[in-house]
Amino acid sequence: MNPTETEINLKETLKKERMYVLILAAIQVAHILDFVIMMPLGPRFMRVFSISPVEFSTLVSAYTFSAGIVGFTAALYADHFDRKKFLLFNFAGFIIGTFLCAISTNFTYLLIARVIAGAFGGIVNAAVLSLVADLIPFSRRGNAMGVVMSSFSIASIAGIPLGLYVANTFDWHWTFHLIWLLGAIFWIMSLVILPKANTPPQKRSLKDNLKNFKKILTQTDYLLAFSFTSMLAFGVFTVIPFISAYMVRNVGLTELQLPYIYLFGGICTIVMARVIGKLSDKLGSFTMFATVAGISIIPIFLLTNLPQVSLVYALIVTSLFTMFGSTRFIPAMTLVSAVVKPQDRGTFMSLENAARQLSSGFASQIAGLIIGAGAAGELTNYNVVGYICILGTIFAILIARVLKNKFNLR
Repeated sequence: MNPTETEINLKETLKKERMYVLILAAIQVAHILDFVIMMPLGPRFMRVFSISPVEFSTLVSAYTFSAGIVGFTAALYADHFDRKKFLLFNFAGFIIGTFLCAISTNFTYLLIARVIAGAFGGIVNAAVLSLVADLIPFSRRGNAMGVVMSSFSIASIAGIPLGLYVANTFDWHWTFHLIWLLGAIFWIMSLVILPKANTPPQKRSLKDNLKNFKKILTQTDYLLAFSFTSMLAFGVFTVIPFISAYMVRNVGLTELQLPYIYLFGGICTIVMARVIGKLSDKLGSFTMFATVAGISIIPIFLLTNLPQVSLVYALIVTSLFTMFGSTRFIPAMTLVSAVVKPQDRGTFMSLENAARQLSSGFASQIAGLIIGAGAAGELTNYNVVGYICILGTIFAILIARVLKNKFNLR
């Protein structure tokens, strides 16, 4: 039986949509890899630049501070431009920023390059998710979002081990050369293949945008939601930037063994994410968040108090931390999506992302001030930031309960 014209058109449409989603996911992998690669390169940067933990935390937080500040202002004008052009412009800026990282010769130049990369990289994330919504119909959008949002795990499983292999084989500069070259290839593919978005630009005045900002920022429910996700991000980013350095200096792993942490952690996260996502729909987003967040306290404590152990034991603890620390954001964001009104969603999500980035930056900076170095080079007070992370998790659960009761959520 020959296929009908409608079936042929649908097949062609689905083929195009798959291509769009793969390109957008590739862009996400590139800019997320640029951010997360800093953490496993931490021991190398501290050694090569002879910098302290607080200076390294400044390198990490420079990206998130820049992304948060620029992301906050971008919410004022993002809808004024064609989505594709907006994505290409910011992705080009990100590629330039990453190239500047690759040619940096000292701590100061690398810090400036991280600020530039973060300024554009933070907006790229929002632009990609907006294009998914524009190009993929609602009936197929959930699966598309799942593919694009799996980019963090893909970057952990494939990107970080590859980046560290390049750094160990050649030099850390070549890791950033690899990222910007991949980004340039994805930029060309985006220019050629991605269509113009269906959503026309909105030409609202600055005064109207500021009024909308004021309306959102004065709503108690929205402020609670911002506080909720910011508290989660703050807690986890006191711990994450120093995992690699702690594993090398305190636990006894070598820099060549670090890729295993991200490989196994990423695999476990991908598997657990599917389970958590389905259970959130079945049991309720608050129930799953409280459960996963509560369980995550155990690996947080174990990781930040870990003595010298075997590689296998270290991988078990770090994988549990990555798995539960990451997947708790799935029911958390589902919970937040029930709070915001549809007409406010675009601006709200831009502000939520900016608040979360700024919170991550502050967390990294504070952790750098708390963590020190002992006489033998080992990190000190890592257990203190672990307790801060646990406290942040508990506060987040309490805020989530308030939202759950107010909106009658499960």
